[in-house]
Amino acid sequence: MSDVTRILQRIESGDPSAAEHLLPLVYDELRKLAGARMAQESPDHTLQATALVHEAYIRLVDVDRAQHWDSRGHFFAAAAEAMRRILVEKARHKSRLKHGGGARRENREPGDLVAPSTPEEILAVHEALDALEATHAEAARLVKLRYFAGMTIPEAAEALAVSPRKADQIWSYARAWLLAEMRAEPRD
Repeated sequence: MSDVTRILQRIESGDPSAAEHLLPLVYDELRKLAGARMAQESPDHTLQATALVHEAYIRLVDVDRAQHWDSRGHFFAAAAEAMRRILVEKARHKSRLKHGGGARRENREPGDLVAPSTPEEILAVHEALDALEATHAEAARLVKLRYFAGMTIPEAAEALAVSPRKADQIWSYARAWLLAEMRAEPRD
């Protein structure tokens, strides 16, 4: 059992001092994920990778809400989800009319799915991802790891405990599904 898994179990059991031991062990990897994700954001994005890591980490180790992680991979999948939620919240905030929102939705080409640049694109992917999650949860988890955490196929495959080949197949399916969903007329 790794040090990370042991500390995660201590956090789960309510040990408030365990969280301070976890950060040094996972910080570099979380920073790498956030850095890859933030490199894909528009240059005018105000959230920095370090802030994204810290905000996600605080959500993950909140002692007041009991968390359960089965493994190190499960923790990093939860980190990807936390980063996703933070970016979606920021995109929603920025897209409000008083913050310059109201721009029209633009359909994207298949290669564009991995590199969003506007809050509207993040929200469009978020909405399509919710619909995908209802029909194919594993594909949705993979998209979260790739799109919101910036993981490569091999890294995401390891986090999901599937082979890289299987992850690549799921990624192809999920990308096609999401793009078709995003090309559909917006629903009111």
